[in-house]
Amino acid sequence: MTEPRALPEPYATTGATTGTTAASASGSVRLEAWSEGDAGLLRALNAPELMGHLGGPETEEQLVRRHRRYVDLSADATGAGRMFRVVLLPEERVAGSIGFWTSQWRGEPVYETGWTVLPGFQGRGVATLATRSVAERARAAGLHRHLFAFPSVANAASNAVCRKAGFELLGEEDFAYPPGRPMRCNAWRLDLGATGGR
Repeated sequence: MTEPRALPEPYATTGATTGTTAASASGSVRLEAWSEGDAGLLRALNAPELMGHLGGPETEEQLVRRHRRYVDLSADATGAGRMFRVVLLPEERVAGSIGFWTSQWRGEPVYETGWTVLPGFQGRGVATLATRSVAERARAAGLHRHLFAFPSVANAASNAVCRKAGFELLGEEDFAYPPGRPMRCNAWRLDLGATGGR
């Protein structure tokens, strides 16, 4: 396994104590709301090896816009969604990002989720723990009954995360991401339950 990508402070150790925690026998993660200080993390997550299933790395201008969207989403109090940095415990190392946001699936308003884990932290269950934790956040936000994920059919690791996190595979669909770039993806759905959902 490769060493974790070097990140500027505060990514080596956050020292933060707030956020949602999810645990397993192999460790745990804490989700912390995305903030202005997370631009460096977004740049680290923009590496070619992490963006291969998403059309390749984004330009600096695109990253600036994405960072602004993430900050704004995390400041939104309507329940429309939230972005997070993923902190691996007990190391207190930032391992990636995850979030949920309002989207549409076949005309129905739903939540959608997506994640990225830095190379040095892959294969340790980080994405699965973070996905379970973000599902709890989406359930608590309560705007929509379902949480969806749309990984490329070629992305075996992300499809495995969906399966391990309890999502139901609905089948393959054509998707455009980034806009104008066709992609064949799997549609995975997690029922967040009737409580607080619609």
